[in-house]
Order: sequence, then C-alpha cells, then structure tokens
Amino acid sequence: MDRGTDDDVMDTSPESYGDSDDVKDTSPVSYRNPNDVNPPVTHQYTDGIMDNPPLTNSEKDTENLNKESYDPFVIDLTAQKEFQMQPTSVPFTSHDQDLDVKTLGTSNEAHGEYKDNVKPVEEGSNPKPDGNAKTVAHMCSGFKDSSHNNTDHGDPDLTIAVFGSSDAVQFGCDNILLGEKQLCHKNAEFPKIIQERKISEHCVSVINMIGSHETDFKPLDHVIGQLVNENEIHAFIFVVRLGQLTDADKMGVEWLQRIFSDRVLSFVIIVFTYERKEECDTIIDDLKSNSVLEQLLKKCGERYHTCSKDMNNQSEMRELMDRIKRLFTDNNQQCYTREMYTTLRDLQDSEYQSGAETVSIGDTNAQTLGSLVQTDKADKEKLGAEQLIDRLHLGGRLRTVDFLKPTVQSQSQESCAEEELASVFLQKLMMMDYRARYLQIIENNKPHSQQRNNESSEDDGDAFDNIFGETAKPSDETDAVHLMDVQMAVFHCADSFLKQLMVTKLSQCQYALPLLVPNPFTQQIEFPLWTFRQINKSWKTTDDTGKISSKVLPVYKAETPMVAFFRFGQVSSSKSQLMNSLINEKHNTFFHRNCPGSSRTRVLMDGVVEIAWYCPSGEETDRFTHFVAFCNLHGDAGAHETQLDILTEMASVNVAILPQLDKKDKSMSKIQTFYKDSKPLICLLTDNDSTLTEMREGKYKIGLKGRNQSVVFEEIRRAINNGLLSTESCSLFKLEDVPKCSDIRVDEVDDDDCRKGKEAAQQMISLLENKDLTKIKESFLPLQGKLWHQWCQKNKELHRPTLGELHKGTNIEKNNCSKQSEMLNIREQQRTPVLSQFIQLFIQKLNSQAGNEVAYFLKWLGILLDNYTTESLSALLHEYDEKWSTVLNLKKKHDKSQQMTAAQVELERVSEKLQAATFGLEHILREIGQIYESCSSVKKSKKDLQFNFSSLPSLAADMMISGFPLELMDGDAAHVPLIWVTAVLDALIQKLGDKRVYVLSVLGIQSSGKSTMLNAMFGLQFAVSAGRCTRGAFMQLLRVSSEMNALLNFDYILVIDTEGLRALELAGRSTRNHDNEMATFVVGLGNMTLINIFGENTAEMQDILQIVVQAFMRMKKVRLSPSCMFVHQNVSDVTAGEKNMEGRRRLQEKLDEMTKLAAKEEDCDTEFFSDVIAFDVQKDVKYFAQLWEGSPPMAPPNPNYSRNIQELKDTIQSKASKSRGITMSQFKMRINDLWNALLNENFVFSFKNTLEIAVYRKLETKYSDWTWSLRSAKNDIEDKFYNRIANGNIRVQENDLLADMRNTKEQVEKSIMSYFEEDKDKDILCQWRGRFETRIKDLHDDLVKGTKRKLDEAIEQKKAREQLDQRRTEYENKLFIRSKELALRLKHTGTDEHMLEEEFDTMWSKWVTEMTKETSPLTDINFWEDVTRILSEIHELTLVDERLKQKDYKRIDRRSDYCDYLMLKKHLEHSDETSSSAEAAESSKKSKTGMFNRFGQKIMSGIEYLRGTQKPKENMGINAEFHYSIRDLTHKIIQDTEMIMKKSPVGTRGYNDSFVQEITDCVKKSVQKHQSVSQEYKLKREFIIDLSLHVCEIARQTFTELHKEFREANDPRLYLDKQKTQYWNIFKNYYKGATTTTILSEFICSKLEPSILQAVYNKTANDLATQMRSDIKALRENRPNLEKHILRSLAEKEDFEQYIEYIHNPRRHFKFFIKNEVKSYFTKQNKLILNIFKGNLKQKEQIVCNAVKAATVAVKSKSGDGNMWFRCFTKTLTDELKFTGDSCVDLSEIKDLDFLENFLSDSLKEKMTKLQDGFKSTDDIKMEKCRKTPDEHLIEHFCQCCWVQCPFCKAICTNTMEGHPGDHSVSFHRNTGLNGWHYRKTTNLSISICTTAVASDRSFHPNSSDNKVPWKEYRKAGRKYANWSITPDHSELPYWKWFVCRFQKDLETYYNKTFQGMGEIPHEWRQYTKKEALESLDKYM
Repeated sequence: MDRGTDDDVMDTSPESYGDSDDVKDTSPVSYRNPNDVNPPVTHQYTDGIMDNPPLTNSEKDTENLNKESYDPFVIDLTAQKEFQMQPTSVPFTSHDQDLDVKTLGTSNEAHGEYKDNVKPVEEGSNPKPDGNAKTVAHMCSGFKDSSHNNTDHGDPDLTIAVFGSSDAVQFGCDNILLGEKQLCHKNAEFPKIIQERKISEHCVSVINMIGSHETDFKPLDHVIGQLVNENEIHAFIFVVRLGQLTDADKMGVEWLQRIFSDRVLSFVIIVFTYERKEECDTIIDDLKSNSVLEQLLKKCGERYHTCSKDMNNQSEMRELMDRIKRLFTDNNQQCYTREMYTTLRDLQDSEYQSGAETVSIGDTNAQTLGSLVQTDKADKEKLGAEQLIDRLHLGGRLRTVDFLKPTVQSQSQESCAEEELASVFLQKLMMMDYRARYLQIIENNKPHSQQRNNESSEDDGDAFDNIFGETAKPSDETDAVHLMDVQMAVFHCADSFLKQLMVTKLSQCQYALPLLVPNPFTQQIEFPLWTFRQINKSWKTTDDTGKISSKVLPVYKAETPMVAFFRFGQVSSSKSQLMNSLINEKHNTFFHRNCPGSSRTRVLMDGVVEIAWYCPSGEETDRFTHFVAFCNLHGDAGAHETQLDILTEMASVNVAILPQLDKKDKSMSKIQTFYKDSKPLICLLTDNDSTLTEMREGKYKIGLKGRNQSVVFEEIRRAINNGLLSTESCSLFKLEDVPKCSDIRVDEVDDDDCRKGKEAAQQMISLLENKDLTKIKESFLPLQGKLWHQWCQKNKELHRPTLGELHKGTNIEKNNCSKQSEMLNIREQQRTPVLSQFIQLFIQKLNSQAGNEVAYFLKWLGILLDNYTTESLSALLHEYDEKWSTVLNLKKKHDKSQQMTAAQVELERVSEKLQAATFGLEHILREIGQIYESCSSVKKSKKDLQFNFSSLPSLAADMMISGFPLELMDGDAAHVPLIWVTAVLDALIQKLGDKRVYVLSVLGIQSSGKSTMLNAMFGLQFAVSAGRCTRGAFMQLLRVSSEMNALLNFDYILVIDTEGLRALELAGRSTRNHDNEMATFVVGLGNMTLINIFGENTAEMQDILQIVVQAFMRMKKVRLSPSCMFVHQNVSDVTAGEKNMEGRRRLQEKLDEMTKLAAKEEDCDTEFFSDVIAFDVQKDVKYFAQLWEGSPPMAPPNPNYSRNIQELKDTIQSKASKSRGITMSQFKMRINDLWNALLNENFVFSFKNTLEIAVYRKLETKYSDWTWSLRSAKNDIEDKFYNRIANGNIRVQENDLLADMRNTKEQVEKSIMSYFEEDKDKDILCQWRGRFETRIKDLHDDLVKGTKRKLDEAIEQKKAREQLDQRRTEYENKLFIRSKELALRLKHTGTDEHMLEEEFDTMWSKWVTEMTKETSPLTDINFWEDVTRILSEIHELTLVDERLKQKDYKRIDRRSDYCDYLMLKKHLEHSDETSSSAEAAESSKKSKTGMFNRFGQKIMSGIEYLRGTQKPKENMGINAEFHYSIRDLTHKIIQDTEMIMKKSPVGTRGYNDSFVQEITDCVKKSVQKHQSVSQEYKLKREFIIDLSLHVCEIARQTFTELHKEFREANDPRLYLDKQKTQYWNIFKNYYKGATTTTILSEFICSKLEPSILQAVYNKTANDLATQMRSDIKALRENRPNLEKHILRSLAEKEDFEQYIEYIHNPRRHFKFFIKNEVKSYFTKQNKLILNIFKGNLKQKEQIVCNAVKAATVAVKSKSGDGNMWFRCFTKTLTDELKFTGDSCVDLSEIKDLDFLENFLSDSLKEKMTKLQDGFKSTDDIKMEKCRKTPDEHLIEHFCQCCWVQCPFCKAICTNTMEGHPGDHSVSFHRNTGLNGWHYRKTTNLSISICTTAVASDRSFHPNSSDNKVPWKEYRKAGRKYANWSITPDHSELPYWKWFVCRFQKDLETYYNKTFQGMGEIPHEWRQYTKKEALESLDKYM
C-alpha cells in the first residue's frame, strides 16, 4: 500500500460531508522520538484541558482589538506589590556530553509537592528537587493577581519557557528577556538553557528554547525532559514575527504539543514581535486575513502580546509579566508540571515496547497541508492517539478487575465530563446499555462567546447579512471527542481480558465489533481474534418443508457468507447508516455521523474494519434467510489497501459506495479489478439516481441520489440476496481463517501467554477426542459421580433418620456409626482410584504456569469445553424439548396408560443424559474439590498426586481472586461440599486477610434472568446460555473500588447466583423441599437477597413468595437479620406510576397472605411480612423493563433495563453503606451453620450460630478477666481495711470502699467500652453489651456490699474482743514490769543461765495462773457425741449408731441408685413405720453373718452390693428418674448446709452444739418438703440419718478448725504461752544490763515481725492467684476452658471414682481440681513463688523503714517522747500492718529518737534478713496463714457461675454467670447412659447422645411418668427440660465415646445395668484411642 497518499481535506458541506467514519482530523501533527534517553515515570493527574472563548470576527470586535479592554488577559496591574527571590542553580549533565546547563527546581507548595526531599539523579531516572540541592523553591501557591489579593506580600519568582523562530527576536545586552546569548545549534551546545533575569522587580528564570523546534539535535529531547522534571513552568512564550508567519512558525505549536502534550496549550502566550511600532497596527488585519494564524491563536486560548523584536521596552516586559501572572491565576494557580509531561510519555513508551520503529523528532519533514501543516501520516496518527488518550485520562494498561469494581459514581447519567468519558462508557457498556455510545460531554470550561453583537441595538443590522452572512465556527464542535474514538481508545489501552469482555458486551448490545484494527502506535494491522472467543450467536432458519430449526454457535466457528462494505473517496451518503438499515433499521449497529456523540473529527477509526452478523429469526419478515456477516471498512478504502484486500478476498459479496470518479482515478483501478472478479459486486453511486441495474452477471449498480430510501434499501437487499444465492459465490467467511492473511498481527499468536495458555488447554481437550460426551464425566471425573451422590445421600440419612429404621428398634448411635463408616468407606473409594490424566494435567498446568498464563489457560479451557459440548448439548436439548412436549400433551389428555409411563421414563433418560453431557470448568473444580474432600476425610493423599492434597484449595482461591466463580452448592447432588468450600475460604483468608465482605444473593424461578441481572449489574460472567442454566449456587468475589471503600465498611462484594426455583429438571423430585432448602440457604448467607420475579403470573408469584417468606421467617427465628429487595422483571410499562402503585399494593397483600401460610408451617403467630423482616414496599420493590428492545435475535438490550439495573445497583450500594458486612471467616462459619441445620429436618430447631457462640465465648473470657480485676482489687481493699480495723479504726463507710474501687471500676468500664466498640465482631457483640455492663455493675456492687458486710462483722468481732484486748494489754504490761523487776533483782546474784531460766519458768507459771484465775479455760469439742445425741432425739439411738458404724453415709452423694433408701407408695400398705427398724436389724444381722460383711461394703465403695443377690421385689419397679431426683435432693441439701456452716459464727464465738442442731434441722425439713412434692415414693429414715451424718462429717472439719482459731484468739492461757519467749528475752536483756531504750526498741521490733509476716502472706496469696491465672493453662480463661483441662486430667488419670464425682458433683470436683493445680504449682514453681514472697517481704520492710524515719522526723519536730513516736508510727502503717493500737508498755522513757530509729532500722533489717534466709523453699511458706489462700481466691472466681446440668447427660451449662438469662447450653453433650438413663422395661443403659437423640423420632419418659415425650419436643417435658437448648449435632465426640468403652464395666457395675441389647455399644466407638479423645477436646470445647 502506498503510505504516501495524501488525504483530501474533508468538505463539511452537506453535499460533500462524507461518512462520519471517514472524517479526517485536520489538525497539523508531528511526532517525537519515542526512545527517550530518560524514561518517564507515570503520574496520574486530574486537570482538564483549558478551553478559552473563540475569537469573533464582527466589525465591532475588530474595532476593539487594539484596545486593552478587549484582551481578557490585559489588566492594569500597576498597583500590584512585587518582590523577588534570588534563585540559585545546580549544574546539569546530559548522557552524551557535559553541558553547561543551569536548572531551576521549583515546587508547588499548594499541592504539597517536592518539598525538601530529593533522591540523587541516577541514569535513567527522573530527578526530583532536593531541599539540599541548590535549587529555588518557587512558591506558586502564593502567586496571586493583585486584583484578588491586596496583601503586602511581594510576588514570587516566575519560570517561563521561550520558544519560536530565532528570526523573531534580536539577542543583545539590552534584551530584557533573553539577553545576548543565542542557543547554538551547530555545535550542539547550550551555554545557558536557563538564565536568571530580573524583570519588572520579578526574579524570572527563563528557559531559552528559541529555535528548538527547527533543530535536528537529538539530545534535545532528553534535555527538555530533564528541564521539565526539575522546573514547574508558569508559561510558555511562543515568539512569532508579526506579519511573517513561516512554515517553521506553523510547526511551533505542533512541536510544543508533541513534546509537552495538549495540556501545554493552557500555558501558552503568543508574543508577536515587531521592528517598527507602526507594525502593531496591522495585527488585526493579519488575524482577519490569515486563517492559519487565527486557528493558531485559537489553539493558544487567544492569548497574545506584542513587543519589540529586541525586547528592550520595560513597559512591554512588565505587561508581559502581568499577563503571565494572570494566566497563572486563570489556571487555578497551577504550573505545567512533570506529571503532565510524563503521563503521555509512559503510554508512548509502553506501546513502543512491542517493537515499533522509532522516529526521531528531527527525522520528520513537515509540509503544508491546507490551512495547517501536516507531518508524516504515521506520526500524525500516533500523535492524535496520544493526545486523545491523554484527554481521556487513560494512562497505562486497563485491567478487567479495575473496571469491574463497584464505584461510587452512578453510571445512569447520560452525560459526563470529558475526563470521565472512558470510565462511564465502559461502565455503561458492562451493564449492556447501548446508550454508552450516546454519551454527551459536559463542558467544564468557560462559556463560549455568544455569536451576536451584544452592543448593537435591536433595530440595527440587516436581516440578510445576519442570516446568510458568515458566522465564526464555535471551537467546541471541532474539538469534541468522537464517541467511537472513546471506544477505540479504551480498546487500545485495555489488556486482553478487558478487550474480550468489551467486545462480548458490544456484541450483546448488537453493536458491530472491531475485526481489523490499525494500531496507531505501531502502524500494524491487528486482528483481535481472542476478543471473539466468548461470543455465541443464535438464529433460526426455515427449510423447504417449512420446519424451523434453531442453531447456536460461537461466532469464531461459524462459516457464513460475508458482505463487505467500503467506499472510495468522499461520499455524501453515510455508509454505516445505510448498513444499519439493511441489518436492523431500529438500531445503530454501525456508528454513523448522525448518531449522538458523533463529531467532525475522529482519530482512531480510519482503517478499522467492523463486523456484525445478521441472525434470522425464522420469520417471514427476515431480511435475509441465512446467517450473514457484514463488514464495514471505515475511511477511504484507497488509503487502507491492506484491509481492503483482506476484506474483498474473504467476502462473498462486495459493496462499494462511490462518488463520481474520474476514469484515471487510482480508485477506479481497484473497481475494475472487482468488476472483473467472479464475486458479486454492488456499486452504490452517491451522485446517480438510477434504479437497481445488473450490469453483468453478479455486478449491480444502484443510484442513491435523491431517491426514496426505503426503495433503495430494498434494492440493495435484493442485490445482496441475489449475490449470496449465486452459485459462483460459494466462498464462506470464517473468523479463524482471517489469520491466514498476510501483513496482519493476530493477538492470540503474538501474545506468548495467550498462546501457551491455548496450547495447554488444547492438550487437555485432546484427551476428550472421540469420546462419548455423556460418558466423559464418568470417565474423567469419576469422583463427582455415583460415589459422591451416594455419600450425599448417606449424609442426609445420617441427619434425617427414616421412620422405618426407627421402628425397627435399631440403636440410633449404632445406626449412625454404620452410616458414618459407609461414608468413610465411600471416601476411601474416592481416594483409591488413579487420577485421570485429564485432572492430572489440569492441576499440573495450574501449578506450573505463572501470571497471565494461568488466566489464559482457564479462559481457553472454558472456551474449548463450550465449543466441545455445544453441538451435542443442542441436540440433547432439542430431544428433551420433544420428550417434554409429549409428556405435557399426554398430561392434558389425563392419559395414565403405559404410553404415559414410557414417555416419562424416556424423559428421565434424556434428562440424565443432558445432566451427564454438561461439562464445564465448574465440573473440573468440583472434581478437585472431591479429591480434596476424600483425602481430607481419610487423612491420606492420593498415591498418584504429585504434591500434597492440602495445596488444592489454594489453587481454587487464586481462581476466585482472579474473578472465577466457585461452586458453593453442587446442583447435581443438591449438596454443599462443606470440607472443600471451607478449605478454599481458609486459603482465601490466608491470601487476602480476613477481609469484610457484603454478601449479595439472588433468588428466583428458573430462567427468570437472575444471572443476566447480576452480569449486567457487576460485569460478571455467570453462565446464561441455553442448556447451561445455573445449577446449585456459585459465588464470585468482587473487589470494591478504593473511593467506594472509603464510603463502605467492607472490601469485597460476594455475589451468590443460584439455580432457579421450580426447576423443570427437578419436576416430580420433591421440588418444594429442595426449593425451601435453597431459599433458606441463600437468604441466610446474604446480607441482602434479591428476589427476582418474572412476568405478571400471580400463580408463579405465589409459589416463589411462599418459599421466600418461609425462608425469611426461619431467619428471624434463628436471629439472623438479612435484608431483601424484590425485582419484578419483564413488566410491560415500568413508567406508569399508578400501575406500579397497584403492583406494589398487590405484592404487599400477597406477601402478607404468604406470611400467614408460612407462619402455620413454621408454627408461629405472624400476620404481616413487615413483622418478619424490615421491608418498605415503596423502596424495596423495583420494576424492570423487559430485557430486549424488540424481538431477538437481532434486538438490542432495552436501555430501560440497563437504567433499572443501575437504579437497583445504586439502591443496593446505599443500603450496603449502612452495613458492615461480615468477615470471610464469619461467612465460612455461616455456611457451616446453615448447611448443617438444613441437613436436619427442622431448620430452626437445628440451627446453631457458630459465629455467635464463638464470639460469646470470647466475650465470656473477657468477662472473666474483668471480674478478676474487680475481685483482685476487692481483695487488696479487704486486706487494707482489715488492717485498719485491727488497728482500732472501727468505722468503715461504703463510700470509702467505693472510692478505693473507683479506679479499677473505671479501668474495667473503659476496657468494656473499648471491647464492644472496637472488636471486629462488634456488630454481634452489641446485643449483649447492656447485659454485660449491667452484670459488671452488679458484681461491683455485690463485691462492695459483700466486703462491707465482712468488714462490719470484723468490726463487731473487734468490739466483742475489746475487753479481751484490754486484759491482754494489762497482762503484757504486768509481765513487762515483773520481768524487768525479776531481772534487776537477780542481776547481781551471779546466777547462771540455766538457773535463771528455771527461776523465770517458775515465776512465769505463777504470773499466768494469777492473771487468769478468774477466766475458765476453753476446751476442745467432742463433735460426734453431740451429733449422735441430737439425732437420737429424733431417731432410735441404735439405728443412729448402726448407720454411723456402717459408714454408708460417706458416699451418699455418689451412689448409683437409692433403692435402699426409698419405698414405692403402692407398696406402703404392706409395711409400716417399723419396717425400717426391722430392715435395719436384718441388715445388721446380715452384716455380721452373711456375704454383706463390712469389709465387702468398704471394697464396694458405696455401690449397691448387687453381686450374688437380688433387689427386694418391691423395688424392682423403681424408675431411674427417682434416683436422679434423690441425688439432686442430696446435692442441694449439702449445698444448703455448707452455706449454714459458712455463716455460722464459730470463728468468733466458739463452737456450740446448736450449730449441729441447725444443720440436722435443715436436712429434716428439706427431706420433708421433698416428700410433700414426690408422691410416688417415700424416703426411709435411714436416708435422713445418713444424709445428716454426711453433712455433719463435712461440718466436723470446718467447725474443728474454726474452734481452734477461736481458742487461740480468745484463750488467755494460750495467748500468754505464745508471749513467753518474748518476755524471757526482755528478762534476759535486763539481767545483762541493757538500757530501757534498747529493750523497748527490741520489744517493738518483735511486735513488728509477725505483723509484717502476716501482711506478706496476705499479699502473696493475692499475687500468686493472679500469677497462677496467667501461668496455669487451665486457669487462664473462663470456666469452659477450666472444664476442658479437667476432662483432660481425668482421661490421663483414668480414675473412675473421680469421673463419677465430676459427673454427679461437678462443683466439688472443680474445687478439688483447682486445689490440686495450686498444689502442683507450688511444687513446680518453687523459685517463682519464693521470689514473689521475698519480694513482698522486701517491699513491706521498706514500707516499715520509711514509716520509722517519717515518725522520727515528725515527733522530733514536736519534741515528743517514745509513746508519741509509737502512735505516729502505727498511724502511718495503719493500712499496711496489724497493730494492737497503743503500746502495751510505757515508752515514755525513750527520749533518744535517733537512737530508736537507728536501732529499729538495724534490728528490723537483721530480722528481715533472717526471715529471708529462713524461707529456702515453698515448704517454709505456710499458706494456711493467709487470710484467704490462692486456691480460695481462684475457687471464688471460677465457681460463681452456672452449675445447672443437662437433665439427660449431666453436662454442665457453660455459661460463666449464675442465674444468666436465656437457655442453658453446652458445647457438646454426652452419652445419656452416663447419668443412668436406660431403655424402659430393660436393664440396657442408653448409649444415645442428646444431640443425636433430639434429631430422631424417638421418645422418652420424663419424671418417671408414663407420659411419652418426643425427643424433638423435649422442652415440653417440664421446666428443667424447657430451659435447655439442645441442637442436633452429628459431630464425632470421641471423648465420651472413648470413656464409655474404657469404663464400660465400671458403669455397668455402678448403675447395675448393662450396655447390651438396644444399648449395645457400636463397634466404631471402640476404635477411638485416648489420644483422639484428648485431641477432640480442643476441637469441640
């Protein structure tokens, strides 16, 4: 092709206005060297291109041209304040040579750019300004016009670039602007590129580029890049010699645009220079006469200035500076920056990486073209493309993922700003809105001048002149962006995947598609075959018999006739418009000049070949009877010979549109060739009015001029049809044949990733060749076939036991185990077979390929699979339709014959074949999911799997991230592959983080357009084609855009598409139940569910509404609150408001009606839909227009449908902005919860909200921490106030306690607030906030009140001991005096120490006897004597003695049954009150003589001694419920009596037998009360006696210890005995001659030691309890965690007795366990405990030392004595240590306080050192001395919780709060046989587990009655059952299954029953090991 052909200038008159596709861009262009030495860095910018008012040509305007007032940039700026800044420079070096270049760095403070940081300039980098470099910071932000800012600030510096012809300026020393040095081109040197000049008080940096556009100097490009990088330029001065516009001048602006992009035009001022002043007068004439100059000025915003050539006039230069400043203000104070410069360069460089030839700036030879200069055509196209892309802000590659992100901006608008064009166009296209091509541009620049003379009066002017006179053309029309340029610009900038998506959407919009595309950057012709790969076309044809057949084919495979349209030269008729009339006259398939969005100029469409297909509908109205392709070559065919040759070679018919041509015209030679060719040729003559004429065979001509268009179109159609029918024209066009043509680039071939992806996919497809499609899945994907379906069926049976199995008397657990074994066996069968080569290859390709290769591979595989299955599927669908029609016809006839049966069987067969034949990417992924599930279930990898199966979910997660949907529910098996889906979501979380997602799901009947709606809304690609309707549910991840992310509270939208409800394929297969499951599942998953209603059929609407309402009702019951919107599709008239109101009313009524129906099924009372879910019928119902605008297959999508889609999307986004969505991990839990509940028959009953449970458990752990903080603070406060009371402060106010607790309370409250407001699960937590805040407050108040109560008791005790304390003080005073006197008396006798001691002992005994003679001694208690005496007052003494000796009472709380203690009421007539005595006597007799000897009883440990004997006959009928009742009574009485013991004042008043009386009375009254309620049996007296003895045994230890403490505190003899050593030392010291001060000091010190030690013990107990909570795993969190460790400990010890205590008396076992843990901690943490203890000792020592010093200082200042000192000292320590108040001895003798201080300090240090040394191990620490031991602290913390046990299995409620609201619950239940439950009328212990039993149809008998209660309705059995929440759960629970097997014999012996018959233990239970049992604790607790 001749590249040098000149294009004619387009004539814009109607006669010569050619096809808009052919309009040329008339702007002069040139191009720069793309291979910059300094590659640019991409920067995004948002500035628009400045567009200024056009210059008018009216006479009035001409007169005003000389006046300054005319020019908008000329203003009087003389009043402006000016100042200057001295610039500095930095040397600059090019890569070629060192140049003496001065660069000036600037920064824009207003935009925060380039402040002080800079990196060193490296080769190939773009240097940035550095604050350390010697650069000038130009304060552009401060640059303001004086008219706007009259402050006193001076003007900042300016940077300007001057370019233009060197002939236009005169250099010299007087040249104010440029100086005397001119740029030297010959030597390639730039002496001063930047000069610093002072002009009009401005410091101006002048970049001298004069003559640069004329040079061929190549390094110039690099230098300019460097200059722009380091300077922000305020203005570009284009210097032009007035009246002498040269070609070089004409190129100047084009050169500037090419180098600096179009954006530079906003910064250009033209300066016209003159030699003589009078030349200025000609400027107006020049502008008026020179259209080139006029256009040039328009390009530069009509900004100009005049000055002398030598630029030496100060006034002119000042005025120029003012204009520059005004320009800066008008440009919003923006400079030309490097971001503007580099954006265009990046795009050019990225295009040139494909291997285009480079063109140097200096290589372009310019020449004049019409009114402006045209450069080389290739450069022009390149530059035009760059400018367009720059205008549209399309820098860099566009990716699909970027445009699929939901954005804040609504795309419903019909107009947008120019910079938004590309984005809005693409978004609208994604929504299938064909109005994307009709977008209007909102002008955001200044308003244009109106085309009228504003100053002329209404009467002036001539009508002819005004109407027909010449009018200046507005610039906006010529500058407007052509909408097809927008499309092609996006196409060129898009990556392959976005291109493909774009073309697919264009096809859906019935638009022509790019077939051959010239690349404006490389000039290569590209064939984007890849973009056609996902387009299918369907059409119908009628054969000779009249039978209509339909066909669906991918367009790339279709072989069709092709009609090629092209034109030569400029024609008046629009070719594209003409083609539209042929194909679809109601739709602009091809864009033409009269379409909205068309403009005079276009950049990217010339040479583009578009293709569209005509698809017949099989109707008589079809324009063509065959599937025909139409191709349209845009532009002059003569200028695009390559495209023309390809088209005409492949076309079946050629259609040429011709103007009147000259015979010698070059185009005629082409026409002559076509004329001679055998192919039909149709010539459409624009200047001819002839009718259809056949010139020769197959050669037609038709005139277009002045003819009726309808007639013309019909003639053209007829000619084309004739041409297509001609036998000679038999060539067919196929897209895949186009690459055979030479000289074109094929995207699939040239893209390595695409090619490799295709090869990999083809390798897989080759394995399927010659295989029966219906057998392929069975052969290549065997795991998802029968085995998977069998597993699903077994899983459903496991969760829904059938009635038949139940009535067979089968063992539920055994049956379940059998099913689980079968399921495991199926998994093993799935795992064992060898992987098919197909799957191996797929996994290998996913793992081996990287980056885009994987994406291409998956796309190709999907395309090739569709291609492979399409034909067979079409045939099967056709067959299915026929069979279905047959069945329907027979049904209409009510035919019940064998024919009907056979037809239904045949339909089922075809349906199965159809299901087997569907084969897509989703089935391959399903197979991989089954590989993972099978391997995961059996915990082994497949042998032939080359890597670990655990990596498979990661591959699927990568696919999801890249935009592929993942199957959530297998539609064929109607089952969720839970293990696989969970693993993929885990992998997703690992890759992305636990992001928040907003889940949007959709429900609707089959084929109602759900997938189409989602695809249009989000640009997704859910399958929508016939035969590939969605089965099951799919989810796709959609990232939200960054700006939208700021408004929303989530990162992704997760879209869930579902199969249609009421699917035909499921007809007759329990459809309703399947639909209910699907609806419930999808509604539960979604934050919002779209309910899609199609058409206006009320019957169909009713069906789906009932299903949906029931689903929402279930959600409300399980406390999930999704939202919903109804989408009513295919509504005939969506604009009729009244009709819509009526529709809404009917929908509301129908919803309420369905709500009532659903309420009956769900067994609840609800009448209105708004009671079920928040719903506003006005806002939450959307009416959609029908999808197609006309009748398919040629109908485009209805634009109203797209508008409705956008409105719906906006509403969804608005609602979503108020939601936080859920995290991916929460979504994963939700899937598990919903599906597990759906597997059971009763969803509401079975639903367990795992997420809520997990969040609540975490909250309980925090609650445990908060309560511990309060309790710990309370303990410290208690210690402090106990010290105060002991020191004599006997007044404690509650306000004092509140004040001390305030800090801790505030910290806890702050922690609570922070947790509830900042935790990631705050949306779930909020429901419990009020409750927990109240509980914390209540606990705080209770602790304060409890402490106050204890302290009040301590005060009372203190008051009660006042006399005793007084006597003690007297005793000690007397003893001190007497010891002193005795010592002084014996001092000089010379008695040795032994004799002294004897003498002291004698006197001591005498003193003590004398002092205590009036006080009676306190004796020890004889507890059992009191007990026996008190009990014998009620019962016979012999019976009491006998029960005491037998010791049965010791285990009364752990008995397996209570047969010996009760008699049934129906047997009471055969006995009387004496029967118990007789039985006792008989029992006594047997105990002496029979086998029931006492030794045997002890060995049996309380078991019922049943070996070798039988129960009394009358007790054989005792129900197990009686035993549970008596056991509960026993435990309750024990708890009540323990409370009595706790409250008894033994510690303060001493022991009294009345305390025993109180306990035994409690037992008696409680038993009597129980008897009054329980009518079925009577408890014997033996029970009351044994229970009384048992509680007295507990009381004995407590009372003995308390009485001992009381004696020690209150018996003066014991007290004085403790003081003996102290007074012996006093005596000895006096004897040895020590001073009174020394002795008194030592006396004080001896008193301090025990006080300090006691305080240390108390503090250590508190500290150790806190430390243990941190260190001991069992004590770290809350009560459930503690229980987990208890169970672990029990399993490790395997002690059955401890298990029984744990089961029947858990509270006591918990206490026992905590004590053992504390004991063990003391053994293991010897060093740590010693450190804590010694640290506290050191701390107290320091506190006392400080108090000694403080007391000395205070008393010395007051000249006090020893007594004052002691009072001051004890007051200081009143909160720290216990004292007795005033000293018991007189300290007034102590005068030397300094001596006292020194002696005390030294003595205390010595004693403390001894104490420290004395504690060598924890054995030396006696924790019993603590006021409250660590284990007591911990028991108080952990055991104040809920202790209610499951009435079936005895599992303990896990709630950490006693008396909590709501139901009791437990993590997992146990085997009911552990509690003695057995099968009625048998001795078989039950093996049922509560959670499986409640899912069965079995019953139980509560409260020993004959009433039967179904397990499913267990709450109806009574109050203790009703308060429990037990949800069905088929978890393995290995722990308790292992326990039953391990202790089977022990349990059988304990309960005297067996695990046999119905209670036989399943064999599978015995497979569990202890290790598995222990591991299960972490899983389930």
